[in-house]
Amino acid sequence: MLRWFLGGREAQSSVERSGVLSIGEEQPRNCFTELQVLKGHFDIVRFLVQIDDFRCASAGDDGLVFIWNIETGERLQELRGHTQQITAIITFTCEAAAHTGLITASSDRSVSLWDPDSGNRVQTVSDLQSSVKCLLGLERLCLWVSGGEELCVWSKDFQLRCLQQTHGDSGVTALIELPKNHLAAAVDREIVIYKLMFSDDSDVSITKIRCLSDHRDQIRALINVNDRLFASGSHAGELILWDAVDWNVLKYEHILWEESQTGVQSESRLKALRPSEMSIQHLTTNGQLILAAVGSGLYVYDLQSQSVAAYRKAAHDSNVLHTMLLSDSELMSCSEDGSVRMWEIQDLPLPAEPASAGFFGNWTFGRSSKQAAPPSKKATDFPNTRKLELIGDLIGHSGAVQVGGPFPPNAAPPFAPCS
Repeated sequence: MLRWFLGGREAQSSVERSGVLSIGEEQPRNCFTELQVLKGHFDIVRFLVQIDDFRCASAGDDGLVFIWNIETGERLQELRGHTQQITAIITFTCEAAAHTGLITASSDRSVSLWDPDSGNRVQTVSDLQSSVKCLLGLERLCLWVSGGEELCVWSKDFQLRCLQQTHGDSGVTALIELPKNHLAAAVDREIVIYKLMFSDDSDVSITKIRCLSDHRDQIRALINVNDRLFASGSHAGELILWDAVDWNVLKYEHILWEESQTGVQSESRLKALRPSEMSIQHLTTNGQLILAAVGSGLYVYDLQSQSVAAYRKAAHDSNVLHTMLLSDSELMSCSEDGSVRMWEIQDLPLPAEPASAGFFGNWTFGRSSKQAAPPSKKATDFPNTRKLELIGDLIGHSGAVQVGGPFPPNAAPPFAPCS
């Protein structure tokens, strides 16, 4: 189900209950009200991608893909062809052609190319060895890559150019492009660096270059930050910032909920934590900030100052599944609890509010040591840390909100969270 929000609200009041901030009906900073519910999917909607300034596509567990008008919410096309849930979707525009297509992967072990204008399926590859879990478009090369138990490189005409077998229980779960024709693939707790090689006769090959083994647990998020940096987050609450050219660790952050102490008391505290409370479910960036969804909390990192900009340990009643940076001071979060929340980064009043100390680990340079967890810092070690203030609560979903968007710039646009 998609809910389209647009409009404004009026006066605000907020209270904190059980550690989770709540807000009243009057919300002057919240520019969204529910405009309409977009119906058509009969199962969980997990993906929402923007095609252009006027259209977006939704896909999920029912195997259907719908094309929507962003401004009106009108359903423009219905793409049918997959028999099981959609596992990945991307837009793809080859530089040799201006037309934008949609590539979808499904648990039915097929991948398809769609024309969003006509709704026709242009190409399809079926009977793959396993389901594709992630897709990556290399538009300047007119190639695209699929990841799963195999890492496959395809031409724009859906011809297989080369493949690599992957190892690990889960296969490739995330892919990003790096400079100089390199790729980074998340495979369990490792990041594998591959290089695309091109011969004089236009043959393509892919070679494994390096395996980065600095994470202690499964990698849950992998994103490009800019041309020089990329970031990864793990199930154990580790956030690592990497050099995109030489693949060295630039920053290592281990997010802990309690202050590290010596002795049995500290160990028992850490053991009492559920893994989901530390797990990084989602990362997003605007090139200046990195926003991490960690358990039910939110953490904002400033890349320029190399410090924590703001955080809220209990932003929702349940895990945060998706986040968005609306600007350098405003963000949104979507949760399992069915809520979508708007936040603003604000200065702390003087004297500074007391904060949960020690959940931030040390920024360390070079590769992390796997022999011992990095020491944690007290919140007072970050004097410029600000707070996340709740400015809007979008209520309407009855189930977990998996994803939100799109958000075209320079407009008072609609916003569509999906569940």
